[in-house]
Amino acid sequence: MQFIGSLIFTAFLFLWTFFYAIFFVLACLFLPFRHRFRLARVWAAVLLWALKCFCRLDYRIEGAENLPASNHIALWKHSSSWETIAMGVVFPRQVWVLKRELLWIPVVGWGIRQLHAIAIDRKSGHSAVGQVVEQGKQRIAEGDWIMIFPEGTRMLPGQTRRYGVSGTLLAAETGRLIVPVAHNAGAYWPRRGLLKKRGTIRVVIGPPIDARGRDVREINREVQEWIEATVTRLQPGSAEEGLRTRSV
Repeated sequence: MQFIGSLIFTAFLFLWTFFYAIFFVLACLFLPFRHRFRLARVWAAVLLWALKCFCRLDYRIEGAENLPASNHIALWKHSSSWETIAMGVVFPRQVWVLKRELLWIPVVGWGIRQLHAIAIDRKSGHSAVGQVVEQGKQRIAEGDWIMIFPEGTRMLPGQTRRYGVSGTLLAAETGRLIVPVAHNAGAYWPRRGLLKKRGTIRVVIGPPIDARGRDVREINREVQEWIEATVTRLQPGSAEEGLRTRSV
């Protein structure tokens, strides 16, 4: 039954995204950005509802009190497709740093363009970092949060890679805070495969980190150590998860 529910959700995901993208692109001809993002949030909220209905997969936010006032830079663990949907609901008005290939998707890519996304060529190295910093400053000045996956690609549970520096550089140059976000979505919605496991994804928002006057590499190490350690203790089967389950 879980596999059948996953198939139904996957079909719904593609159909809902395609047809909503058509509506969204047309609506953007008349709407300012703040209203465009509200429509994008509706798209995400419906998908999270469908995931709960068809796959019995829900989520819970921990550490919401760590969200600072105003708009800053959030660095998310990237282990699933789930967080690409959920971040639009979890955080205030935002723009995403993403690979430019997503803009080439018919209809959907047109919608992404309307959301002021920062689309980069991941192979271009320093120029991609400069693009994030330059455009990120503009988006921050406009009042938007910046959402970044510092690993640059989805990682299997238990794996990581060196975090990119674009987010920390942007924070250091703008005086904005870095908000680290860890979760265990990869254990429920794997990087590959159709099956979505039932359960509750835990999203932990960490304490903000001030990057001003600090070495970028030092900040990146701090962010990565916190995110990866938090992801490890959130994994099903970990000591913390075992204690939490027995206490419920």
